[in-house]
Amino acid sequence: MPKVLIADNLSPRAVQIFKDRGIPCDVKTGLKADELAAIIGDYEALAVRSATKVTAAIVKNAHRLKVIGRAGIGVDTIDVPAATARGIVVMNTPFGNSITTAEHAIALMFALARQIPAADRSTQAGKWEKNRFMGVELTGKTLGIVGCGNIGSIVADRAVGLKMKVIAYDPYLSAERADQLGVEKVELDQLFPRADFITLHTPLTEATRNLIDAKAIFKMKKGVRIINCARGGLIVEADLKTALDAGHVAGAALDVFPVEPAKENVLFGRDDVICTPHLGASTSEAQENVAVQVAEQIADFLMSGAVINAVNMASVSGEDAPKLRPYMALARNLGLFLGQLAESTIKSVTVEFEGHAAALNIKPLTAELLAGLMQPALESVNPVSAPVLARERGIAVSEVRHDRATDYQTLIRVTVESEDRTRRAAGTLIGEGKPRLVEIDGIPIEGEFGRNLLYTRNEDKPGYIGALGRTLGDAGVNIATMHLGRTAPGEDALCLVQVDQPLTEDVLAKVRAIPLVVKARALRF
Repeated sequence: MPKVLIADNLSPRAVQIFKDRGIPCDVKTGLKADELAAIIGDYEALAVRSATKVTAAIVKNAHRLKVIGRAGIGVDTIDVPAATARGIVVMNTPFGNSITTAEHAIALMFALARQIPAADRSTQAGKWEKNRFMGVELTGKTLGIVGCGNIGSIVADRAVGLKMKVIAYDPYLSAERADQLGVEKVELDQLFPRADFITLHTPLTEATRNLIDAKAIFKMKKGVRIINCARGGLIVEADLKTALDAGHVAGAALDVFPVEPAKENVLFGRDDVICTPHLGASTSEAQENVAVQVAEQIADFLMSGAVINAVNMASVSGEDAPKLRPYMALARNLGLFLGQLAESTIKSVTVEFEGHAAALNIKPLTAELLAGLMQPALESVNPVSAPVLARERGIAVSEVRHDRATDYQTLIRVTVESEDRTRRAAGTLIGEGKPRLVEIDGIPIEGEFGRNLLYTRNEDKPGYIGALGRTLGDAGVNIATMHLGRTAPGEDALCLVQVDQPLTEDVLAKVRAIPLVVKARALRF
C-alpha cells in the first residue's frame, strides 16, 4: 500500500481521510531540507502547504514519489519542472481558499479607503485626529482587477455588489464570462489610467514578475490605491515607494512579499501602506477546505488513478478514470508499437480519435501514447513527463476528433512522421476493453499486443508462412498466435507473431535471412 507524508500543518481531517481509505500516513512537520531529502524516498505521496520547499534536490531523492499535493493554490514553493521531469504529478487546490482570499482583498480595499489601521493606531495612542483621516467612498469608484480567474472573479462579484465600476484584464477572460460577471474586459494599458483601485490576482510567472513597476505606475491615475493578495514579486517595491513619496499613489495594501517571512521591507513603517503576513487563506474555513481537498485528491489518485487539479498534466476525474483505463492501455501500446519501429528522429505525431473515443477526455490518452512512443529511447518517461519531453525535442503533437461513421465503435489512429518515413497504426477495444491492433500503415490486420511479438514485412508469395514457422520451430520458439495482412495479393504483406519467449538476435538474424523477408523486428509490451 502506498504511503503518504504530510510535511506541513494540515487539519486533522486530512489524516482521517487517509486512514478511512486505508492509506498509511505519517505526519512530520517542520523538517529541514536535508531531513526531508533523507526520508522522501520512502513515500509515494507528499502533502504540503507553503512552508515546505520541494526543491530539485528533494525531488532527486524521491525515488518512489508519484504525487505532490499542495493545500492551496500557489505552487511556487515546488520545483514543478523537476517534478515533471521525474514523472511526479503536482496537484493544488485552487478553489478551497478562493472566497477567503477574495474577502481579504475586499477587506484591505475598505481599510485603504478609510485609512483604518492608521486611524486605529492614532486613536489608541490617545489622539483624536478626526480631520486627519479623510477617506474615500468605494461606491462609484472604478476597480481594476488584474487576473480574473477563481479569486479575481469573486472579487469582481463583491465589488459589483458594492456599486463599483469593475474593469478587468485577463488574457483568458472571454467576452461571455465578462458579461456574466458584469465587468468590462480591457487591456492592461487601458486599466491603469482608469482605475481608482487596482487589485492583483495573477500568478507569479516570468511574464508577470515586476508587473507593477515605475513605467506601469506612471500610467496610473494620480491617487490610485493598489492591493496585492496574490504573490510577492508582482510589484517592484522600490518603485512603489517612490510613487507613494511623490503622492502619485495614495496608498497600498500588501499581503504578500518577495521574501517571506518578511522581517523588513522598504515599505514598512508607513501610514499609507497596510501590511498583513500572508493572511489571504487564513480562515478556519479555508484551512479546513484545502486540507480536506488535497487529502481527497491524493487518496483518489493513489486508489483509482484520478488526477484532479494537476498543474503539470491533464486532469482525470474519479468517474472518468475507470472508463479511460482501457483506452489509456490502448494508447500506450500504440505508442510503444510505433516507438519500437522508429529508426530516426521523430518530427511529429498526429492522434485521431473516432467513434466512442472521440467523446472522451483525450488529453490523458495522448500523454499515455507519447509516453509509449518515447519509452524505447527514454525508459523513465511517463504520462506526466512525456508531453514536456516531446516539446523539448521539437515533436509537434496534433489531436483530431472525428465525428464520422467508422468500421469500429471506437478507434485510435496514430501517425508518426520521422526523418526517414511516416508510419501509422490504429487500434480498438474488443470484449471487456481488450486493446487490439487493427491497422498498420494502411494494411488491415487484427493482432494482440502480446508481451513478445515478432513483426515482419515481407513479400506476399507462397511459402513464406511455412518458412517462418520452420525457422522459429528449429530455434525452439513456440508460436502463440499469428496475424497476417497485405495490401493486395502478391504485394506488400506483414505478419505479427506472438511468441512465448523473448527473441534473441540470433533468431532474428535467421528470420531476416528468409528470402521473402524485407524487415523483421522483435517487439515487447
